[in-house]
Amino acid sequence: MPEFRVALFVPDGVGIRNFVLGPFLEELAARARVDLFHILPEDLASAYAAEAPASVAWHPLASLDQGRTISLLQSSLAYAHMYWANTGSMQRAVRKPVRGRFTRRLFIRSSRLIGRLGAEPKRIRMIDALHVALVERLAEVRAYKRLFERTRPGVVFATSQRHYSDYSLLPAVVAAKELGIPTATFIVSWDNLSSKGRIVAPFDHYLVWSETMRGELQKYYPQIAADRIHVVGTPQFDPYGDKRLLWSREEFFRRIGGDAARRLICFSGGDAETCPEDPGHVRVLLEQIRAGKIKGNPQVLVRPSPADDGARYRAVRDNFPELIFAPPAWLHPKGGNWTRIIPKREDVAFLANLTHHADLNVNLGSTMTLDFGLHDKPVVNVAFDIASPPLFGMPVYDYYYHYEHFLPVVEFGASRIARTAEALPEHINAYLSDPSLDRVGRRRLVDMHVDVPPGESSQATVEALLRIARVGARASDCAA
Repeated sequence: MPEFRVALFVPDGVGIRNFVLGPFLEELAARARVDLFHILPEDLASAYAAEAPASVAWHPLASLDQGRTISLLQSSLAYAHMYWANTGSMQRAVRKPVRGRFTRRLFIRSSRLIGRLGAEPKRIRMIDALHVALVERLAEVRAYKRLFERTRPGVVFATSQRHYSDYSLLPAVVAAKELGIPTATFIVSWDNLSSKGRIVAPFDHYLVWSETMRGELQKYYPQIAADRIHVVGTPQFDPYGDKRLLWSREEFFRRIGGDAARRLICFSGGDAETCPEDPGHVRVLLEQIRAGKIKGNPQVLVRPSPADDGARYRAVRDNFPELIFAPPAWLHPKGGNWTRIIPKREDVAFLANLTHHADLNVNLGSTMTLDFGLHDKPVVNVAFDIASPPLFGMPVYDYYYHYEHFLPVVEFGASRIARTAEALPEHINAYLSDPSLDRVGRRRLVDMHVDVPPGESSQATVEALLRIARVGARASDCAA
């Protein structure tokens, strides 16, 4: 019988992909009993539970209406943090135009006002303390306390540090703290600390990708002690280290309807709000191939973002039937709530094969720059505008390629950036002719962000959680 029990909170589809469909859950269940709190629809939860170890108990994560006051404080904290940290992307977030109904506009403007007034570490702590004090009164906190008193988890672990509009991780964290149970969270992505709002709850421990991310966490949250930060890599990349997932080149191209004898360019799309001109960039790429500006007549596969239903590519698909369209195998619920978009298991294997077999990637400032860099595959980042004047009020290069998390890509020369449409075939031809170009830069980028090799992060994460549980158990024994 495992020594410890872990309460695992997986509040979004990204967490399902990284911590349920990869090796993490199986490795954790081999070392601890697991209570998994999830946002899966009932039929998919049953299917995933049937494939998971029997020691995992599955619990739906219920929606939570915190009330206006708590929600206002939560939003104000996010703005206070952004006004204080003041990164480039945060500056844009706090200046973003406010649209929608009057009540929504009033809520956001009030949040920004409180946040601006509270944008100083001592005041942020005061707002945070008031926020937690109000959450402590919620019935959900009492419910979690009863549950944790019965199950006695050694650690409460949230696979995301972010805020969600229709449910909250904070009641579970507050309940655990009141019972002396250590809490931990995972920093989801390489850009989250410099571009997103405040971490949703005062966790005891933080699991990060790298020493670089540890430094960022301490920069933006100086109150967090170094021994509470654990470098574990990211389970997101573990499938890339699993050779069992790989198909032969012939099998991969058969599945996508492509030609294994020709080069393959993968265009990785963003979501419609942040990358509205993706279809236009794909059109330019295909026109250049038809015109012979890109040598060797390569194939193009478009993989939209999981948050994008792909409908906006319909016109370019109609005009260019040679385009291979491969939407991610994620389920899209009604209403467009990105947190409720859920991956299917087959998408994990497909992405592992796509990054392995594609010869080159094209994207607009995407995390896929790092995914393909892990495979030593060259990347061209598009940085030219389709519309005139530019949609964001400034050139797309100035808008996207000065984000803090992306500056090292530019500095290291980890990719080539096409600032004009004419530069796109030039960079693609150079990489297809010699894929080793800029290998040193790609390696520097990977070494900066990924301290644990793909295939080993899930185990490192489990080990970190068990260490936290053991220390917590010893502290509890001493207190008793």
